[in-house]
Amino acid sequence: MPIKPNNNERFFDENKILVSKTDVKGRITYVNEEFMKIAGYDEQELVGQLHSIVRHPDMPHIIFKMLWEYLQKGIEIHAYVKNVCEDGSFYWVIANVSPSFDLENRIIGFHSARRVPRPKALEVIKPLYAKLLEAEAKGGMAASEAILTKLLKEKGYEYDEFILSF
Repeated sequence: MPIKPNNNERFFDENKILVSKTDVKGRITYVNEEFMKIAGYDEQELVGQLHSIVRHPDMPHIIFKMLWEYLQKGIEIHAYVKNVCEDGSFYWVIANVSPSFDLENRIIGFHSARRVPRPKALEVIKPLYAKLLEAEAKGGMAASEAILTKLLKEKGYEYDEFILSF
């Protein structure tokens, strides 16, 4: 049964890092205590689940498409993400997601470390994500991708550079 989001925002200590690891399909293999605390789940409820269990419906799909494109090329990425908690609350993070490699340089999973987002960045990200989501609702992911691509071209940034520019 899907979680019904509400308007209750959660926050975590700026000195804490929320950590998770997944396999190559995005199934959770590890979560730290801080991640469980804010998300409202225990380890047994998270391990083995797709990481999308905490994906908030306010997140534009284009952001995750871009994230997966970077990761599948073996490139780390930063992204601002709005996640949903077990009780429907939400929290924002700046996530650094990087691939994990075996000794033969094959991707065997992904590691994500999340920190408290910069408030100035959220002033830009929140309306941008709302615009991308609206475009997706009207014209699919191609519509939001066109908006994001145009913005990045105007700024002269790749996505990751744009995110880190705040």
